[in-house]
Amino acid sequence: MSSKKPGPSTINPLEVSRPIMEWWTQQWMQGATPMTRMQLVWMENLSEIMQQEARFLSALAESSQRIAKCYDTHQSDPKKMNECYQSLAREVADHHMERMKNVATLSQDFRTRIWEEI
Repeated sequence: MSSKKPGPSTINPLEVSRPIMEWWTQQWMQGATPMTRMQLVWMENLSEIMQQEARFLSALAESSQRIAKCYDTHQSDPKKMNECYQSLAREVADHHMERMKNVATLSQDFRTRIWEEI
């Protein structure tokens, strides 16, 4: 009785392990996709924050230019300078309050987006 065992050259280890590798790859991709989506949500939120800060800095730069113009044109009239300063201070305060309101809602928006992705 001669029982023939397959020799080492007839068994391909890649073929034997292919089903487990396919299963592992599928499981790995399912785990990576939610993390990738959560990272995308985080980056979108960061982008919104940066845009809001850019708008606020733009408003500050504009008000600085306007106060410099007021100083150049109304330097000798303290009453006009005071009016100009008060007006610009109100505008900057309004921009800052809008900024704070947006920052307060960002946290809730971020949580909502994360829960939607989960």
